[in-house]
Amino acid sequence: MLALVRLAKEYGNGAVMIGTIARSENIPQRFLENILLELKHMGVLGSKLGKSGGYYLLKRPEDIPLSEIIRHFEGTIAMLLCVSEKAYQPCEFCKDEAACKIRVVFKEIRDDTYEKLHNVSLRSLI
Repeated sequence: MLALVRLAKEYGNGAVMIGTIARSENIPQRFLENILLELKHMGVLGSKLGKSGGYYLLKRPEDIPLSEIIRHFEGTIAMLLCVSEKAYQPCEFCKDEAACKIRVVFKEIRDDTYEKLHNVSLRSLI
């Protein structure tokens, strides 16, 4: 997130070198290289080779919701798989999923969390 916020601040100013991001955000460069490459494969970042090379956002910061980033790196937003929209699995202990009050509460938590993450963009973190 720190690297993405830094790139959001620089949006429209060209590519930012990995070393610059690593130093300014106090992130180990080797770790950062893997993360930025993953974000590039995801279609969030572009890269430029050469002396003035580095990474840049492909989308405007306001068009990148946190939900997109969290889901990609962390997987499901749900705390229980029986309420996950992307990785649903039936609960092995539940006798009646439709009547399960635990599931209802955790579905509300998932929905609220997703809504918050979806409504917060990189622009709002600048």
